[in-house]
Amino acid sequence: MSPLAAWLRVALAALLLALAACGGKPKESPLPAGTKVLALGDSLTAPHGVRPGEDWPTLLGQRTGWAVINGGISGDTSAGALERLPALLDEHQPKLVLVTLGGNDMLRKLPPGQTVANLGRMLDLVGSRGAKAVLLATPKPSIAGAVFNNLAPAEFYAEVAKDKNVPLIKDALPEVLSDTALKGDQLHPNAAGHARLDEKIHAELRKIGFAR
Repeated sequence: MSPLAAWLRVALAALLLALAACGGKPKESPLPAGTKVLALGDSLTAPHGVRPGEDWPTLLGQRTGWAVINGGISGDTSAGALERLPALLDEHQPKLVLVTLGGNDMLRKLPPGQTVANLGRMLDLVGSRGAKAVLLATPKPSIAGAVFNNLAPAEFYAEVAKDKNVPLIKDALPEVLSDTALKGDQLHPNAAGHARLDEKIHAELRKIGFAR
Protein backbone atom coordinates (compact mmCIF):
# COMPACT_ATOMS: atom_id res chain seq x y z
CA MET A 1 0.00 0.00 0.00
CA SER A 2 1.33 3.41 -0.96
CA PRO A 3 1.88 6.10 1.72
CA LEU A 4 -0.92 8.15 0.15
CA ALA A 5 -3.39 5.25 0.31
CA ALA A 6 -2.44 4.55 3.93
CA TRP A 7 -2.97 8.21 4.84
CA LEU A 8 -6.36 8.23 3.13
CA ARG A 9 -7.43 5.14 5.08
CA VAL A 10 -6.44 6.76 8.37
CA ALA A 11 -8.21 10.01 7.45
CA LEU A 12 -11.38 8.13 6.50
CA ALA A 13 -11.34 6.17 9.74
CA ALA A 14 -10.95 9.40 11.73
CA LEU A 15 -13.86 10.97 9.85
CA LEU A 16 -16.11 7.97 10.51
CA LEU A 17 -15.25 8.07 14.21
CA ALA A 18 -16.07 11.79 14.35
CA LEU A 19 -19.40 11.21 12.65
CA ALA A 20 -20.23 8.40 15.06
CA ALA A 21 -19.47 10.66 18.01
CA CYS A 22 -21.90 13.22 16.61
CA GLY A 23 -24.67 10.69 16.21
CA GLY A 24 -23.76 9.85 12.61
CA LYS A 25 -23.94 13.37 11.23
CA PRO A 26 -21.61 16.36 11.27
CA LYS A 27 -22.18 19.23 13.67
CA GLU A 28 -24.43 22.09 12.71
CA SER A 29 -22.95 25.51 12.03
CA PRO A 30 -23.11 28.05 14.90
CA LEU A 31 -25.93 30.56 14.62
CA PRO A 32 -24.72 34.18 14.77
CA ALA A 33 -26.03 36.80 17.17
CA GLY A 34 -29.34 38.23 16.06
CA THR A 35 -30.58 34.93 14.61
CA LYS A 36 -34.30 34.43 15.20
CA VAL A 37 -35.05 31.32 17.26
CA LEU A 38 -38.56 30.16 18.17
CA ALA A 39 -39.11 28.32 21.45
CA LEU A 40 -42.41 26.51 20.86
CA GLY A 41 -43.94 24.99 23.96
CA ASP A 42 -46.38 25.02 26.84
CA SER A 43 -46.06 26.20 30.46
CA LEU A 44 -42.56 24.68 30.69
CA THR A 45 -41.48 27.26 28.11
CA ALA A 46 -43.76 30.18 28.98
CA PRO A 47 -42.87 32.30 32.03
CA HIS A 48 -45.35 30.34 34.17
CA GLY A 49 -44.87 31.14 37.85
CA VAL A 50 -41.83 33.34 37.23
CA ARG A 51 -41.42 36.98 36.30
CA PRO A 52 -41.03 38.01 32.65
CA GLY A 53 -37.39 37.73 31.73
CA GLU A 54 -36.74 34.80 34.07
CA ASP A 55 -37.92 32.18 31.58
CA TRP A 56 -35.31 29.98 29.91
CA PRO A 57 -35.97 31.24 26.33
CA THR A 58 -35.23 34.83 27.41
CA LEU A 59 -32.13 33.70 29.31
CA LEU A 60 -30.96 31.66 26.31
CA GLY A 61 -31.33 34.73 24.10
CA GLN A 62 -29.27 36.80 26.53
CA ARG A 63 -26.58 34.13 26.66
CA THR A 64 -26.29 33.62 22.90
CA GLY A 65 -27.29 36.98 21.47
CA TRP A 66 -30.05 35.27 19.49
CA ALA A 67 -33.49 36.85 19.18
CA VAL A 68 -35.40 34.09 20.97
CA ILE A 69 -39.18 34.30 20.65
CA ASN A 70 -41.04 32.67 23.53
CA GLY A 71 -43.84 30.75 21.84
CA GLY A 72 -44.93 28.96 25.01
CA ILE A 73 -48.59 28.93 26.04
CA SER A 74 -49.63 27.42 29.36
CA GLY A 75 -51.87 24.41 28.94
CA ASP A 76 -51.12 23.97 25.26
CA THR A 77 -51.16 20.52 23.70
CA SER A 78 -49.26 19.22 20.69
CA ALA A 79 -52.43 19.70 18.60
CA GLY A 80 -52.80 23.31 19.74
CA ALA A 81 -49.16 24.10 19.01
CA LEU A 82 -49.38 22.47 15.59
CA GLU A 83 -52.36 24.67 14.78
CA ARG A 84 -50.61 27.91 15.70
CA LEU A 85 -47.15 27.02 14.34
CA PRO A 86 -47.71 28.18 10.72
CA ALA A 87 -48.61 31.71 11.82
CA LEU A 88 -45.57 31.86 14.11
CA LEU A 89 -43.30 30.74 11.28
CA ASP A 90 -44.84 33.31 8.94
CA GLU A 91 -44.48 36.11 11.46
CA HIS A 92 -40.98 35.45 12.80
CA GLN A 93 -39.27 33.35 10.08
CA PRO A 94 -36.93 31.68 12.58
CA LYS A 95 -33.79 29.81 11.59
CA LEU A 96 -34.16 27.39 14.52
CA VAL A 97 -37.22 26.06 16.35
CA LEU A 98 -36.98 24.41 19.78
CA VAL A 99 -40.01 22.15 20.21
CA THR A 100 -40.98 21.38 23.83
CA LEU A 101 -44.43 19.83 23.77
CA GLY A 102 -46.32 16.72 24.79
CA GLY A 103 -46.48 17.17 28.56
CA ASN A 104 -50.12 18.23 28.57
CA ASP A 105 -50.98 15.44 26.16
CA MET A 106 -49.64 12.94 28.68
CA LEU A 107 -51.36 14.62 31.64
CA ARG A 108 -54.67 14.50 29.75
CA LYS A 109 -53.99 10.87 28.78
CA LEU A 110 -54.30 11.58 25.09
CA PRO A 111 -53.27 8.70 22.78
CA PRO A 112 -49.45 8.65 22.43
CA GLY A 113 -49.80 8.00 18.71
CA GLN A 114 -51.62 11.29 18.35
CA THR A 115 -48.81 13.15 20.12
CA VAL A 116 -46.18 11.43 18.00
CA ALA A 117 -48.03 12.34 14.82
CA ASN A 118 -48.44 15.98 15.88
CA LEU A 119 -44.77 16.33 16.81
CA GLY A 120 -43.78 14.79 13.50
CA ARG A 121 -45.98 17.23 11.59
CA MET A 122 -44.45 20.15 13.48
CA LEU A 123 -40.93 19.04 12.65
CA ASP A 124 -41.87 18.49 9.00
CA LEU A 125 -43.42 21.95 8.84
CA VAL A 126 -40.33 23.58 10.33
CA GLY A 127 -38.13 21.81 7.81
CA SER A 128 -40.39 22.78 4.90
CA ARG A 129 -39.81 26.43 5.80
CA GLY A 130 -36.05 26.01 5.60
CA ALA A 131 -35.51 26.14 9.37
CA LYS A 132 -33.77 23.68 11.67
CA ALA A 133 -35.52 21.98 14.59
CA VAL A 134 -34.47 20.55 17.93
CA LEU A 135 -36.85 18.40 19.98
CA LEU A 136 -36.83 18.60 23.79
CA ALA A 137 -38.20 15.66 25.76
CA THR A 138 -40.72 16.21 28.55
CA PRO A 139 -40.77 13.77 31.49
CA LYS A 140 -43.53 11.20 31.54
CA PRO A 141 -45.96 11.56 34.48
CA SER A 142 -44.88 9.24 37.26
CA ILE A 143 -45.93 9.17 40.90
CA ALA A 144 -42.81 7.19 41.81
CA GLY A 145 -40.63 9.55 39.79
CA ALA A 146 -42.13 12.55 41.55
CA VAL A 147 -41.81 10.98 45.00
CA PHE A 148 -38.22 9.86 44.49
CA ASN A 149 -37.19 12.86 42.38
CA ASN A 150 -36.22 10.66 39.47
CA LEU A 151 -38.31 11.63 36.45
CA ALA A 152 -37.53 10.14 33.05
CA PRO A 153 -38.25 11.37 29.53
CA ALA A 154 -41.17 9.78 27.70
CA GLU A 155 -39.89 7.12 25.31
CA PHE A 156 -41.68 8.43 22.22
CA TYR A 157 -39.43 11.49 21.92
CA ALA A 158 -36.48 9.34 20.87
CA GLU A 159 -38.75 7.63 18.32
CA VAL A 160 -39.84 10.95 16.81
CA ALA A 161 -36.31 12.40 16.76
CA LYS A 162 -34.94 9.32 15.02
CA ASP A 163 -37.79 9.16 12.51
CA LYS A 164 -37.46 12.85 11.59
CA ASN A 165 -33.67 12.95 11.90
CA VAL A 166 -33.59 15.89 14.28
CA PRO A 167 -31.47 16.36 17.42
CA LEU A 168 -33.05 15.45 20.76
CA ILE A 169 -32.32 17.15 24.08
CA LYS A 170 -33.43 14.26 26.24
CA ASP A 171 -32.54 14.98 29.85
CA ALA A 172 -32.66 18.75 30.47
CA LEU A 173 -36.30 18.98 31.55
CA PRO A 174 -36.48 15.63 33.39
CA GLU A 175 -33.36 16.44 35.41
CA VAL A 176 -34.51 19.93 36.38
CA LEU A 177 -38.02 18.76 37.27
CA SER A 178 -36.55 15.97 39.41
CA ASP A 179 -34.98 18.56 41.72
CA THR A 180 -37.46 20.01 44.21
CA ALA A 181 -35.19 23.03 44.77
CA LEU A 182 -35.68 23.97 41.12
CA LYS A 183 -39.48 23.75 41.07
CA GLY A 184 -42.15 26.26 42.01
CA ASP A 185 -44.79 23.51 42.17
CA GLN A 186 -45.06 19.83 41.24
CA LEU A 187 -45.00 20.51 37.50
CA HIS A 188 -43.11 23.73 36.79
CA PRO A 189 -39.60 25.13 37.23
CA ASN A 190 -39.04 28.17 39.41
CA ALA A 191 -36.64 30.98 38.49
CA ALA A 192 -33.64 28.86 39.51
CA GLY A 193 -35.05 25.99 37.46
CA HIS A 194 -35.38 28.18 34.37
CA ALA A 195 -31.80 29.34 34.87
CA ARG A 196 -30.65 25.71 35.07
CA LEU A 197 -32.65 24.87 31.96
CA ASP A 198 -30.92 27.71 30.14
CA GLU A 199 -27.55 26.24 31.13
CA LYS A 200 -28.45 22.69 30.16
CA ILE A 201 -30.15 23.57 26.88
CA HIS A 202 -27.28 25.85 25.88
CA ALA A 203 -24.76 23.10 26.65
CA GLU A 204 -26.69 20.66 24.46
CA LEU A 205 -27.01 23.19 21.65
CA ARG A 206 -23.23 23.62 21.80
CA LYS A 207 -22.79 19.87 21.35
CA ILE A 208 -25.16 19.92 18.41
CA GLY A 209 -23.24 22.88 16.95
CA PHE A 210 -25.85 25.64 16.94
CA ALA A 211 -24.37 27.54 19.92
CA ARG A 212 -20.80 28.63 20.61
